[in-house]
Amino acid sequence: MTKSKLSHWKKHLPDGFIAGLLLMILLAWLFPGIGGEGSTLKLKVIVKYGVSLLFFFYGLKLSPEKLKSDLKNWRLHLLIQAITFVVFPALVLAFRPFLKGTENEVLWLAVFFLAALPSTVSSSVVMVSMAGGNIPSAIFNASISGVIGILVTPLWMGIFMEKQDAAFAFGDVLTDLIIQILMPVIAGLVLHRFWGQWAFRYKKWLAMFDKSVILCIVYQSFSDSFLNGIFSTISWTELIVLSGSVIALFFIVFSLTKTAVRQMKFNREDSITVLFCGSKKSLVHGSVMAAVLFAGSSAGSIFLVPIMIYHAFQLFYISVVAKRMSKESS
Repeated sequence: MTKSKLSHWKKHLPDGFIAGLLLMILLAWLFPGIGGEGSTLKLKVIVKYGVSLLFFFYGLKLSPEKLKSDLKNWRLHLLIQAITFVVFPALVLAFRPFLKGTENEVLWLAVFFLAALPSTVSSSVVMVSMAGGNIPSAIFNASISGVIGILVTPLWMGIFMEKQDAAFAFGDVLTDLIIQILMPVIAGLVLHRFWGQWAFRYKKWLAMFDKSVILCIVYQSFSDSFLNGIFSTISWTELIVLSGSVIALFFIVFSLTKTAVRQMKFNREDSITVLFCGSKKSLVHGSVMAAVLFAGSSAGSIFLVPIMIYHAFQLFYISVVAKRMSKESS
């Protein structure tokens, strides 16, 4: 096969990172539980410290002066948080009158739970970095979104839940967020003056590390779901309806966000940050919150399904967009 033909076929092959995500899902389905309880090297521990190290490296790459200046970009921050906690829930809320009192109301509530979640942290920042967006703003908004979500998500759900079986563990989640994300970023910022050039010099290797952490997160999430039989609790028809609903929700928000950044005349870097951070939802926060908010509920596992579908789709689609944007900027 000639070099030109190889180049032609290569264009139609999936991106290596996207192929890796698909492989992790397949691996989780065929061999769930790798690195689980009883393993010498536990995957949860690897992911936990991997995420912390990932944010430490981001801190190293940040200029404190640029970050300080970026905090003044209040229009960007306000827009991202408004999309995350107002636009998302409002879109799903519009469909409640059609499903209220029906047997599918629990499916609507599951999608609404997805809509009320904060933005994902690690993948948002990684994708913004890949596409050449505003990394300081991405870190700021992804982190603050998690803090806001600790308060806002249970409040949104409390409006529609007749009874909560347990109080949400605000302190524990907030402590984890501070220790695992904010403190490593701060440590990296402090050490930027000493190791910042090193981080910039090896940014390609650090980007590979970022992607590796996300692959581990994807495997762990899907592995836990397959082990817990989450996908066996709903019919194929319900799964198709849920999948179509959450994917449609993604594209509606994505399109509205594109329109908003054009109307507000953001520059390219800020537009990428709003687009990626505003359209994301956190599987990590969703899993933790669902475990508490729906503890003891016979339909509790259904609330995780929309998050799983949305999380997988957003990673695949945003990866494609980020890859294209990175080529356009190079």
